[in-house]
Amino acid sequence: MNGMPELLTSWGTAVVHLLIQPYYYIAILFIALYYRRQVALERKFIHVKLHSWGRETWRTVWSGLVAGLVVSLAAVALGISLTGTAVAIIWAVSLVLMLFRVRYLCFAYSIGLLGILQFILSFFPDTLQSGLAGTIATALREMDIPALLVLAALLHLAEALLARWQGARLAAPLFLKGKRGKVVGGYQLEAFWPLPLFLLIPSGAGIGDLPWHPLLGGGLGLVSLPVIIGFSEMTQGLLPGRKSARTAGRLLLYSIVLLALSGLAAWWSPLTVLAALAAVLLHEALGWYSALEERSLSPIFVHPPAGRKVLAVLPDSPAQELGILPGEILLKVNGVLLTDAAQLHEALRMNPAFCKLEVQNRAGESKYLQRAIYDGDHHQLGIILVPEPDGWVTAEAKSSGIFSIIAMKTGASRRSLPSGGLGRAKGAAAEPKKESAGV
Repeated sequence: MNGMPELLTSWGTAVVHLLIQPYYYIAILFIALYYRRQVALERKFIHVKLHSWGRETWRTVWSGLVAGLVVSLAAVALGISLTGTAVAIIWAVSLVLMLFRVRYLCFAYSIGLLGILQFILSFFPDTLQSGLAGTIATALREMDIPALLVLAALLHLAEALLARWQGARLAAPLFLKGKRGKVVGGYQLEAFWPLPLFLLIPSGAGIGDLPWHPLLGGGLGLVSLPVIIGFSEMTQGLLPGRKSARTAGRLLLYSIVLLALSGLAAWWSPLTVLAALAAVLLHEALGWYSALEERSLSPIFVHPPAGRKVLAVLPDSPAQELGILPGEILLKVNGVLLTDAAQLHEALRMNPAFCKLEVQNRAGESKYLQRAIYDGDHHQLGIILVPEPDGWVTAEAKSSGIFSIIAMKTGASRRSLPSGGLGRAKGAAAEPKKESAGV
């Protein structure tokens, strides 16, 4: 009967440990730097920011906190346990992997790799028995890898839900190099969330039993483990909402498969190395399959023969109020049929105080919109058009690197003068054919 008060006391102690250790703050700092780079990327391509790095950092912090508490409750209920030394090892491996690719920060890679190393060490039981290496090897041998892989599955379940909920909202429009060397519009869907986790200290470490029988062992004490979850995708052939939904579905399937394999490994330990390998290889397969899918799709963010396609709409702008969406086509402005960006600006100049729009929606149906343009209106209309095929700059079609995030490098390569970005902030506009193009 004393188990629950003791558990609540351990929760309080674990929270204090979370606040005084550096890992959680490192996670938040990394995410803040990432969103600062994203704003720089947006300014590089469309000359206006669609996101606020402070607001997006706060959104990911509080949503990660909620997800972390839910995953922690599930982990405590299952009895997933971890020592303080193991926490340091997992973070050290994750940071080393992050130097190669930011997406390797995912704990499926670090826990899977540690599971493989534990399997290799099992063939050399008498090696690395003393010193720092011995301490690390002992902690590695004592890790409950199946339980930690269950934790990785729970984290990917949370990642799938967050990707479905927030993925499209965090998407950033880019100008990318298409299959035929032409510039096309696209989106980068890349997001990270810091999760504060609280895991049980292993049974037998001087801690009493839980007031229920946990599936995977564990005692009453708690240790904090801050983690970062996230995903990274680029798309030219799908709308951001549809791409994030597909990504979320695949992450959900991955978490279910990994949970099943980890549960079998907890029941029969020889399957542990198989589950560890699956954690890494199946995660890599997700990225490979997504890239294969993108190569099979035709770019959708390209201009049709008649009309100008919308790549993005600025938040809180007149275009958003009118209900214009990415992927729709501006057919006519003030009665002028559009065939290039210059016509769009001429049509807007015909009546700078009022505009009438004929817009083709994603289903191919026309809708007629009109609105007065007032002094001080947000970015004029607030529309970002698909780039012209022969101009401006392109982004690298790959996930961010840690050094590019820290150095605020956008990875853009200049091709020619800008020709497709519209709607710059505070009167600044990209200039197709050296003419003002702010709409």
